[in-house]
Amino acid sequence: MSFSDLDRAARGPLRTLSKDNAWQVGRHLVMVGRLLDTDPELAYEHAQAAVRRGGRVDVVREAAGLAAYRTGRYAEALRELRTVRRLNGSSEHLAVMADCERGLGRPERAIALAQSPEADQLDAETRVELAIVVSGARLDLQEPEAAVAVLAGPALQRLSGPIAVRVAVARAAALEAAGREQDAQQELARFSAAEIAAVEGADDEDDDVVVFDVEDEESADDEDLDDVRVEGEDLDDVEVDDVDRGEAAEADVDGAADVEAPGADTEDGREER
Repeated sequence: MSFSDLDRAARGPLRTLSKDNAWQVGRHLVMVGRLLDTDPELAYEHAQAAVRRGGRVDVVREAAGLAAYRTGRYAEALRELRTVRRLNGSSEHLAVMADCERGLGRPERAIALAQSPEADQLDAETRVELAIVVSGARLDLQEPEAAVAVLAGPALQRLSGPIAVRVAVARAAALEAAGREQDAQQELARFSAAEIAAVEGADDEDDDVVVFDVEDEESADDEDLDDVRVEGEDLDDVEVDDVDRGEAAEADVDGAADVEAPGADTEDGREER
């Protein structure tokens, strides 16, 4: 694992950091990407290490927000993704933010986000993701017919691939909640059992997430970007050179992933950008 494994689009923002610091931050970000699906808690630790070193960089806060989301730290994820929006003006993670509101038991806020002007600026796939979240929020509010309506329309019916399966599963859940079981079965009949199981398996994993923070973080929009809060131990000196040898996956993450490095100046991260 090396800095060059980081996506080129993510390397650019790191140029505001010193060479050695950018190198270490970039390698933590690589590990976040690699571990997010398989070991989200360890991915979270790497994200926190990156925040400690480069908390003013949007891609760093983005990684922290997504890792917090995947580990059930929904209020923290909201704070981080709001910070990203302030730093780069992008609302690309609006669907994740709305789902965080659901996770915090605030479906009304999830719906409000979907009705915000920023939602009109999203690309087609993210709008679909947001519609799935809103449908779930309507179910949270005991409004099954409204949940069905959110996922209606010819545009959604023309989708293909995994996103089409996700829409069908969400719509079937809404139809079943509305007492329309036959319609729900027909909705799923377009896809194989394996396709549906893959989507439902991912949803089951999300259901098992423990929510760590449930307090209202709305005031986080006004926080000073100089103040970077990191849960757990001080990760300033966490380095990741030994990740190449697989040691990071076995690191003790009871507060921090303690992975030592022999040095960060063996390659010039800037030259690879």
